[in-house]
Amino acid sequence: MDRRTAFSFSRVIALGYEEAIAKVKEALKSEGFGVLTEIDVRKTLKEKLNRDFPKYIILGACNPPLAHQVLQAEPEVGVFLPCNVLVYEQGGKTVISAMDPEAIMVMVRNEKVGEVAKQVRQKMEKVLDSL
Repeated sequence: MDRRTAFSFSRVIALGYEEAIAKVKEALKSEGFGVLTEIDVRKTLKEKLNRDFPKYIILGACNPPLAHQVLQAEPEVGVFLPCNVLVYEQGGKTVISAMDPEAIMVMVRNEKVGEVAKQVRQKMEKVLDSL
């Protein structure tokens, strides 16, 4: 099942949470992305607020050649980097969600940034489609 918002696109997949994280990392790597950060939201909320939360991780993904291009075109675009990919459980299912770089980068109003954002979106869609 596909889901879309104004700023993201998602897939509900038939893998368990831990297996989904591993598959997402593999798929990102195959499209030239590395995972720079991993934020375990469930663990963080438990530690900081003593609140329970479903399994939810934010993976900060970066494709260095594309990041370099976009930063050369507009240094301030770094506030949007890295590209976040979510893996979380919802209603007994696993959801994979990626930010839509085209939707986010439209605010930058720089043609070169828009071109790179389109490439990143295509790669992120391939990542989700491969799961």
